[in-house]
Amino acid sequence: MIEPATLQIKDTTANPAPLGLLAFGMTTVLLNLHNAGLFPMNSMILAMGLCYGGTAQVIAGIMEWKKNNTFGTTAFISYGSFWLSLVALIAIPKTGVTPRAR
Repeated sequence: MIEPATLQIKDTTANPAPLGLLAFGMTTVLLNLHNAGLFPMNSMILAMGLCYGGTAQVIAGIMEWKKNNTFGTTAFISYGSFWLSLVALIAIPKTGVTPRAR
């Protein structure tokens, strides 16, 4: 009897952890430089938080999910969502879309 052939799919994608860790580290350093009083809260910090700290970490988390890494998925998507939320909390009140708190 002939055994049926088994198809194995080899994962050749890169490790997403360096992207997620660097995105987290760089945006955290920038925010702490602001907290230390060295930089004002400006577009540099907000753009890094939105694009690199937020979006890049969410992408790294999705890539970790594809690699079946639960910890990497949870960590990077959580940190990415934090950065997206932080930028929204800082930027949205300045647009005048929401009523001011009393």
